[in-house]
Amino acid sequence: MLESFRLDTRGVREVLTGPDVRRAVDGLAGAIAAHVRPRVPAGTVVSVHGYTTDRGAASVTVEDVRAMAWQARDGILTRAAGEVGLEVRAWQ
Repeated sequence: MLESFRLDTRGVREVLTGPDVRRAVDGLAGAIAAHVRPRVPAGTVVSVHGYTTDRGAASVTVEDVRAMAWQARDGILTRAAGEVGLEVRAWQ
């Protein structure tokens, strides 16, 4: 039976901001971008930007004024994320 549990917040922070998480996040973001590119017109820039907050993070941006419409109509980013194994849920 568990008698005591103490979360090592400093250790968790170290893992979440560490190079292994950074590589995993950047790899998934790159894979999402690769799945988005065939869904948009040729020449459309799809960029990946890695950054760190309290953990490793990345954004995938479709640099076109029509991108919001493509996402709303076709779910280009949502589908690409699903294809690389990520679960996308509505933000509540």
